[in-house]
Amino acid sequence: MTNHDPISLTTVSAAFIQDWLDALQSRCTPEVMGALLRRSGLQVGPMMPQQRITLNEIARLYQLAAPETGDEMMGLWSRPIRPRALQHLVTVQREASSLTSALYRFSTYWNLLLDDFHLDLQRSQDAIDLVLNPCEQGTRPQRFGHMLLLKLAHGLLSWLGGFELPVKEVRFAFARPDFAADYAVVFPCPVRFSAPRTSIRFDPREFTRPVARSPAEATAFLQRAPLDWMFTGSRAHTCSLRVRAFLYGAAWQNCQLPEAASALKMTPRTLNRRLKEEGTSFQDIKDALRRDMAIRALQQGNDSIEHIAFETGFSAPANFHRAFRKWTSRTPGSYRIL
Repeated sequence: MTNHDPISLTTVSAAFIQDWLDALQSRCTPEVMGALLRRSGLQVGPMMPQQRITLNEIARLYQLAAPETGDEMMGLWSRPIRPRALQHLVTVQREASSLTSALYRFSTYWNLLLDDFHLDLQRSQDAIDLVLNPCEQGTRPQRFGHMLLLKLAHGLLSWLGGFELPVKEVRFAFARPDFAADYAVVFPCPVRFSAPRTSIRFDPREFTRPVARSPAEATAFLQRAPLDWMFTGSRAHTCSLRVRAFLYGAAWQNCQLPEAASALKMTPRTLNRRLKEEGTSFQDIKDALRRDMAIRALQQGNDSIEHIAFETGFSAPANFHRAFRKWTSRTPGSYRIL
């Protein structure tokens, strides 16, 4: 992903990573935790759930925390996942004869390492499901851990096949959280909650491509982890991301819903309905794009806050400050000084 990609500038809420931060604290002293957050560009101390976190900040924290804690899953599971486990997993995956074989290897590999859940493959004519079954009754799902494991399976298969593997559906064995919209940044499919088991469903007809990755490609993949496997690059799997991509490439400040609907080859009524089904609206997407463009400009550029306000469609800096506080619970300047 590049800085000019509408997905790369996407942010998620602080609530989305809070389970991870809580788990990470169990592996770190407060001093080490504070240092990791500062080096990642994240706020030290409690964050408001609606604060926004960039994908690069998440990637930096992962890259710093895994070696610091000696646990490549950073406290998300009861047993630490020792260093170089991901490297060995990629090696095992590269030697698979097919994507079906790779998914089988993925499940057996993690079943050697995890005590909390057992990964089962369930096959039918129309679907292949990777299912997380608790090893003990009453085991509470770790929301970020479940997300990360399913996304690692999808990300590895996509990398091995050289294309973003379509996903039919993802289900989680926990209630729909307030930050449910953040899952659209991660998974290219419908996401359901309050399911009996956490699972990811693939179409077996998509598993026909050969596995062909070199050692050099594997090294590059590992060096960029988790960017190349955690965040989707697809622009076609949800209406909300298709609208976001259209707005990013258009004169988005003046663009209205009928124009977006026409570009997506549907009626405004249909687009409205589909966005509502995804828990969002045209104006919400437009506001989120403005917010994320402003955050990136604050973090990566030297333009004044006044200039950024006008560039993102505000008639006055005071209006930008008010909107930014509403979006993130922080001031624009606080993103600049981190």
